Amino acid sequence: MQSYDDNNGVIWFDGAMVPWRDTKIHVLTHGLHYASAVFEGQRSYNGRIFKLEEHTERLIHSATTLGFELPFSAAEINSANYTVLEANNISDGYLRPVAWRGSEMMGVSAQKCAIHVAIAAWEWPSYFTP
Repeated sequence: MQSYDDNNGVIWFDGAMVPWRDTKIHVLTHGLHYASAVFEGQRSYNGRIFKLEEHTERLIHSATTLGFELPFSAAEINSANYTVLEANNISDGYLRPVAWRGSEMMGVSAQKCAIHVAIAAWEWPSYFTP
């Protein structure tokens, strides 16, 4: 079984397309230690992302609920989702947008931590046959 950190694709990471294996975050990132992170799980079928706008709005709302603002607009995130699909040549797949507080400080209050956003996608066949 292939590990999810070992892939030939690219990931949208803070606004840039980065080789999959080069997208790393530090073990002391605030998002890991204090759960200051949000994510969505999205499916694409025939190159179309199911309910993309709703997923993106929920991602933004979840971040706001945790007290941080994403540094990208909904339109930018929506566009990035399709960029990731196209760059990885995926038609039927799974996308994982995630946002988290960085490692600039440790402690419950993390207002000085940078907010990061990444979107990964991988092939995931349909559960249903047409």
